[in-house]
Amino acid sequence: MNWITKIIKAGEKIKTAFHKRATKEDIANSDWTSCCRGPILKKDLEKNLWVCPDCNKHHRIKPKQRFDILFGKNNYEIFKTPIPNDDPLNWIDSKSYKDRLKSARKKTEMDCGMMVVSGSINNIKVTAVASDFDFLGASMAAAEGEAFLYGIQYAIENQTPFLCISAGGGMRMMESLISLSQMTRTTLAINELKKNDLPYLVCLTDPTAGGITASYAMLGDLHIAEPGALIAFAGARVIQGTVKEELPEGFQKSEYVEKTGFVDLIVDRKDLSNKIGTLLSILLKKNSVINSEDNETSENSQSLTKAAS
Repeated sequence: MNWITKIIKAGEKIKTAFHKRATKEDIANSDWTSCCRGPILKKDLEKNLWVCPDCNKHHRIKPKQRFDILFGKNNYEIFKTPIPNDDPLNWIDSKSYKDRLKSARKKTEMDCGMMVVSGSINNIKVTAVASDFDFLGASMAAAEGEAFLYGIQYAIENQTPFLCISAGGGMRMMESLISLSQMTRTTLAINELKKNDLPYLVCLTDPTAGGITASYAMLGDLHIAEPGALIAFAGARVIQGTVKEELPEGFQKSEYVEKTGFVDLIVDRKDLSNKIGTLLSILLKKNSVINSEDNETSENSQSLTKAAS
């Protein structure tokens, strides 16, 4: 091998090294992530509840991480929710739906994209559900619908408020109309919760979009949002292409959505537990007063009826 061949081969190795890109798995397993100032250690971000100390960006987190913040580390019960037929339509695109589910379950260690738990905030027992964006974009399908309904049923049977921590891009295309029907099912379930005079609170996180926004995420008694969360139905580019006008700055971010009246409060992650506890205390006391007044009215009505007879 002459010196020219050696130089060419060395150059090819260098070129290959520079062009090799890190895979998603490499990034996920890394000790680092990125934010406004560039690389930041995940352990430093975790100490601040996965919120950037410089720009206040609220990074996406897992359901267990959310529940650890709200209820205290492992201070809650996780429920096993019903799992219907995995692939009712035998869907295949670039890969089969069953394979996608298998990968999502391995990645998240969850059976579906929603986790339902029971815990206490401010000594108030709460039933809660949260979505994992790593599970097929936290999209909604039959299994997620079953999880949501399970949580509502548990809340009604145990007379607890229900907290929904929303996230996801909408309904899951691999289940077509079965997926879309979850919009109706979750809406009917929430109506049953409200018939039982139980508070329904929604915490909107990044991103909440599509059919999720068009159903259970916008039916709360109160809507709380994390700072900078994307809250939308259709995408900004689709809307801009339709109206043919420049959209306002910060369009579809939680701060803008609050100004337009779809969000009641924007709360930093560190303050969520205290704020939710305070709100639930007020709502439950109000419901208690209303119920006692209704009972008193009913008793007076019965007394008048007896007197009249």
